[in-house]
Amino acid sequence: MTTDDHPAAPDSATLDTAAVTAGRSISGASLAPVLHPATTWVVGSVDDHRRDARTPRSTGYYSRYGNPTVHEFEDAVAELEGAECALATASGMAAITAVVLGLCSAGDHVVATRQQFSVSSSFFAAHCPRFGIDVTFVDGTDAGSIAEAAAARPTQLVYAETPANPALSLVDLAALGSITGPFTVVDSTFAGPVVQRPLEHGVDLVVHAATKGLAGHNDALLGVLAGRRDLVEAVWEWHVVAGGQASPFDAWNGIRGLRTLPIRARRQAETALHLARLLEAHPAVARVSYPGLDSHPQRELARRQMATGGTVLAVE
Repeated sequence: MTTDDHPAAPDSATLDTAAVTAGRSISGASLAPVLHPATTWVVGSVDDHRRDARTPRSTGYYSRYGNPTVHEFEDAVAELEGAECALATASGMAAITAVVLGLCSAGDHVVATRQQFSVSSSFFAAHCPRFGIDVTFVDGTDAGSIAEAAAARPTQLVYAETPANPALSLVDLAALGSITGPFTVVDSTFAGPVVQRPLEHGVDLVVHAATKGLAGHNDALLGVLAGRRDLVEAVWEWHVVAGGQASPFDAWNGIRGLRTLPIRARRQAETALHLARLLEAHPAVARVSYPGLDSHPQRELARRQMATGGTVLAVE
């Protein structure tokens, strides 16, 4: 799949460089990421303690507030996504719940796409109502339905997942980003910044289960959200109380994964397209869903907003 097929493809040279150079503000001259396992740091005086306790996201006080290794992972993700800043969490679900519970209160209305990861769907359907948050589910493939549901009543947040787990339907990012009023959030786990960058389409926040593509080696349980600084900081105010902090060890492995993300994502996309074409022609296969196939019902949308068809395919 060539860049000509996908005119929205991000600058690969810039991404490749950022993957290697980003997230080094604390490690200094060390070429390898530096692991800071400490939970607590020495405080010089009571006044220093008081100041640090009031400083959001301090990386030299207590690791529930912030940690140097985690901070470098956050910085790297923010640069790759073109975000002002990022916040790492203990898992992808910790990132999703932090965004919703950090930005929404009892009585608020959320619009969520119906096509999404089963656990996040359970959170919106079963748990948000317990907090007094009303959720309207809509068809994510119908941009008009999303906008109409958000405009039908005062809405605090619109949440979408694209490509959606597991069947790989898409949400129109430009249409979503054009919605005014509510905060817009995209789970981009099945794409990542090498494939698509939702913030460039006007979306407010992007979230990832970084356990998967971003970290990429099955040895880091991580989530992350990135976007406007004011929104990320607002979510942190909930996050520091809820306690869903990312482990420094997992962030350390996550940084290692980011260094090779562009190479991995492009090779995985090539393999996924090759497998999708082979399986689509196989008599034992009923259907293959992959945004890079011409048979995908949203193929033109994929061309507009994705650099490749992505790294995952679905088979029936």
